[in-house]
Amino acid sequence: MNQGYVHSFHTAAAADGPGVRFAIFLSGCPFRCKYCHNPDTWEMKRGTLKTVDSLLDEIKKYASFLRMAGGLTITGGEPLAQSEFAYEIFSRVKQEFSLHTALDTQGFLAGTLPDTYFEPIDLILLDIKEMNPERHRALTGKELQPTLDFALRLKRLNKKVWLRYVLVPGLTDFAEDIEALAEFIRPLSNIERVDVLPFHNMALHKWEELQFPYELKNQRSPTQEEVKKVQEFLNSAISTH
Repeated sequence: MNQGYVHSFHTAAAADGPGVRFAIFLSGCPFRCKYCHNPDTWEMKRGTLKTVDSLLDEIKKYASFLRMAGGLTITGGEPLAQSEFAYEIFSRVKQEFSLHTALDTQGFLAGTLPDTYFEPIDLILLDIKEMNPERHRALTGKELQPTLDFALRLKRLNKKVWLRYVLVPGLTDFAEDIEALAEFIRPLSNIERVDVLPFHNMALHKWEELQFPYELKNQRSPTQEEVKKVQEFLNSAISTH
């Protein structure tokens, strides 16, 4: 697919994979996470219709630098909501610029995609929202199992993964769920890194502008000590890889 809906792109993103990234934020997402930082990406047609060629023209300006210093990340929203468009971008960036590529996804929509889809993608930034199926459904509006199935599939494909987990006090910090996540990732030798991301309320204005009901208006952020404790615990699960 040669065109799709793009929310925005950043030319020097520093938190979307290794090094400095050209990050494309696609519109559309099936999840409705209570802590979402980008609710303005949920509806696909809130984005701007762009062609692959127009995006490659932008990437080309930075390709030499990106080849040495980082690469391309497609994020969102949920990029797999526009899977054909994302694949076309990844494939052509590989062919034309030889950049490192990363996909930021929760994997919920990956089940219908063939293994070959992931060939031009070097790294998966995998978002696991919660490990208790009921709490996951309450938090996101969707089932957990497709994400876990995708994680196991990435191990079979030997695809490099950076795991991401947002820590929200009272929502995603249950000790038994974090222990379950550690047990789940322990045998997944393709997971190179775990990032525990602290919840923050900086997206409140987006929810208010969109007139979406926001349940976490008074939700506190985790302390540095709380984040560090979970980070170290999950790190220990992958330290034997």
